[in-house]
Amino acid sequence: MDRDRLAQALLDSFLEELEGHVVSLNRDLLALEQAPARAKELVPGILRTLHSVKGASRAASASMVENACHRMEEVLEPLIHGRAPSPDLFELCFATVDALDDAGRRLAARQDLSGSPLEALLPQLEQAAHGSPTQPPVTAPKSAPPAPAPHEKPAEAEPELSFPSQASGEMLPVRVSGQKLDALLGRSGELRVAMLRLEGHAESLEALRDDVMGLRERVRGTQSEATLRRVELELARVARVLAQDRRALFQSSTGLDDEVRRARMLPFEEGCTGLERAARDVAHSLGRRVRMEVHGGGLDLDRSLLQSLREPLLHLVRNAVAHGLEAPEERVRHGKPEEGRVVLSARLRGSRVEVAVEDDGRGLDLEALRERARARGMEAPEDDEDAARLVFLPGLSTAAKVTAVSGRGVGLDVVRAQVEALRGSVEVAFKAGQGTRFTLDVPLTLSTLRVLLVSVGGQVLALASEGVDRLLRLSPSDVREVEGRMSWVTPEALVPLASLAGVLDLPPGPPKTRPPAVVLSAGTAQAALVVDEVIAEQEVLVRSLGSRVKRARHVAAAAVLPDGRMALLLSPASLVRAAGGRPSAQFFPTPKEQVARRRVVLADDSPTTRMLEQSILEGAGYDVIACADGAEAWERLQAGGADAMVMDVEMPRMDGFQVTEAVRTSPRFGRVPVVLVTSREKPEDKARGLQAGASAYIVKSAFDPTSLLETLRRLL
Repeated sequence: MDRDRLAQALLDSFLEELEGHVVSLNRDLLALEQAPARAKELVPGILRTLHSVKGASRAASASMVENACHRMEEVLEPLIHGRAPSPDLFELCFATVDALDDAGRRLAARQDLSGSPLEALLPQLEQAAHGSPTQPPVTAPKSAPPAPAPHEKPAEAEPELSFPSQASGEMLPVRVSGQKLDALLGRSGELRVAMLRLEGHAESLEALRDDVMGLRERVRGTQSEATLRRVELELARVARVLAQDRRALFQSSTGLDDEVRRARMLPFEEGCTGLERAARDVAHSLGRRVRMEVHGGGLDLDRSLLQSLREPLLHLVRNAVAHGLEAPEERVRHGKPEEGRVVLSARLRGSRVEVAVEDDGRGLDLEALRERARARGMEAPEDDEDAARLVFLPGLSTAAKVTAVSGRGVGLDVVRAQVEALRGSVEVAFKAGQGTRFTLDVPLTLSTLRVLLVSVGGQVLALASEGVDRLLRLSPSDVREVEGRMSWVTPEALVPLASLAGVLDLPPGPPKTRPPAVVLSAGTAQAALVVDEVIAEQEVLVRSLGSRVKRARHVAAAAVLPDGRMALLLSPASLVRAAGGRPSAQFFPTPKEQVARRRVVLADDSPTTRMLEQSILEGAGYDVIACADGAEAWERLQAGGADAMVMDVEMPRMDGFQVTEAVRTSPRFGRVPVVLVTSREKPEDKARGLQAGASAYIVKSAFDPTSLLETLRRLL
């Protein structure tokens, strides 16, 4: 290796090492500042870290970094022998650590260190090392790096993967860039989408084989029968091979996806790195004391999620110290310890993560929030929960004056926007005089998602299934108009009701007798949105819209569907807010437009599947009687009759086969069409269903609303 390449390799290694050492120095200095009596225990560790940086900087020819570390060693060493640290000494040490971090970024960008904060601090370090009284640093960089612009990718720690050494069998750490893991996850997601398409092709092949079988039966005894028999056998062989390959590919792709996701996981506490320092600096500038705690720090989360949560958490921590915590004397008057407390916590809730930032300060000043809202010409909510949410409005702040960290009213608005961009929501709760808690609810993964596809204004749109509370078929008795706005009536409350086409400014569909609606939730808020049609529920690959598409109203990302098409992924929180302010709309046809509806008895023991199929059938104009099992379906058929039945097979009390046999042996209902929609896809299951008397057999893995509706249309 030539000298230039060696020098560059040494510099790259040094910069990678420096990043971790800066984190260690910040952590240990914070611990020392909070417990100066532990100097003999903590200072040796800090000195070891400085010595490591000094040695690495010497190898990388970063002499200014080496000099600064040497001087900082001289400043801190007397603390081991009983010298009491002063506040100015801590300020100088923290400023030096920030300057080292800044120097690393400059060196990485191939910039010279002349004129850098580190160079400005060297005279003060030398003065302090020689025993002169330390002064507050004249030049010090910000304690936390500036937030990246929306189109920029922030710097991040790269996860480590370990591979065995061929010589000794030991695990040697090998650093893999986050960008490479992102690319690998993207490829893995594309493979999953291809797998879904392959399943559809396999079902199409099975359907083609069935068609050939039926055609052969019609030409039995002719010369074409032998040809069709050969085609049928070849299709059967190809279907078997395709099914085997599909299973093998599915296992491999699932294993690959799991391994890639595992490699991307980092502990939650790593995502909190630097936040304690940010809290300390804000508290110090305001003359306050703060202790930050992290609960659930060992919870492993995807690195992209941790990276995306970084800026919202930084805003919330600074806000907690600047707005939440009281001055020490005020805390003492109220019986609190002088030192304030800020707690970050994370926990899993199914497929989502709940991250909370909580302080033990004064709580929210609702009257001040209401006054600021009125001053801006806004309506001030009487309900305390609604009033608390005013903190998320842009430009609304209760700070008495503008400072470096508060008073402009943009912080919490930014938090809400960034969390909603993650397909999440943020809520606030407080107890007067006891503290405030901000809760962020975000999905566990940002790359793949299960969505509900709906049709609105001629477009296919996606809604995250986790944000869908339920599917509805509205009737006029379910709807009320209150002060010019429509609401869906529930036993507990009136839920805002609007047309999704109206919210998105798309062409409205024609009024329907029982229009389909999707009930969305965002935190504690809900809204019901009328759509043209509910299509299906599918797993999709999520893609960012990129930096060129900014502020797309109500849109969170793009969803890649299994057939390769793209659909816009909508933001539930944004839609819920927009639905509350929509004027009345016409959802139902006039009486003269209404026509007689065919009656279908639907039975499935899965509530989700039952709601989806009911929505599809009612959207096509059928009057649907939904049942939770086969016995109930048989009872409802006997009580009120039906034009057709759509049933699952595996159900309690009576399964689909048993109900079908009961229908076929009934003198009254023997000619009622029965469509079995089931996950059983083996040939013997299909044969049993048809033997029982089923009019049609549809496999759920290849479920398509169009095929179900076309099957019913043909049978009726």
